Amino acid sequence: MLNIVLVEPEIHMNTGNIARTCAATRSRLHLIKPLGFDISDKAVKRAGLDYWHMVDLHVYENLDDFFACTGAEDLWLATAKAGRPYTQAQFRPGCWLVFGKESVGLPRHVREAYARRCIRIPIREEARCLNLSNCVAVLAFEALRQWGFPGLEQMGEMAAGGGKDSL
Repeated sequence: MLNIVLVEPEIHMNTGNIARTCAATRSRLHLIKPLGFDISDKAVKRAGLDYWHMVDLHVYENLDDFFACTGAEDLWLATAKAGRPYTQAQFRPGCWLVFGKESVGLPRHVREAYARRCIRIPIREEARCLNLSNCVAVLAFEALRQWGFPGLEQMGEMAAGGGKDSL
């Protein structure tokens, strides 16, 4: 199973999109406080998150609590400051993909502690970064692709041969 970790996420819409990706891919979602929004049952219902019940959600008080509770070791840190692209990473089942808060990314001390595990999504220099939920989707599906998409439906209804072969 893939573990998606959001360190101090600030924008509820991004976390909602990421939660949907986790639900669709059977990935675990780990949220590290403080959160910039409310995830109480009442708030989730008000937001209309009809997939929330499919999210394997874990919440931690801070980074120390996260490491104490999980013992996570096979971490990959997504950061625009990394020196190598995510395509050089070999994701193993059960790994942890770690993403920082939207405004400032991951704390420096975390990036330095896992410098060899920092990866980036290549984009043009002037663009600064991609949206957090897009970054999670790119890296999550790369990990799942490397594993052969275990437990996920890989063919749609057109696999039965009902469509034209060319445009």
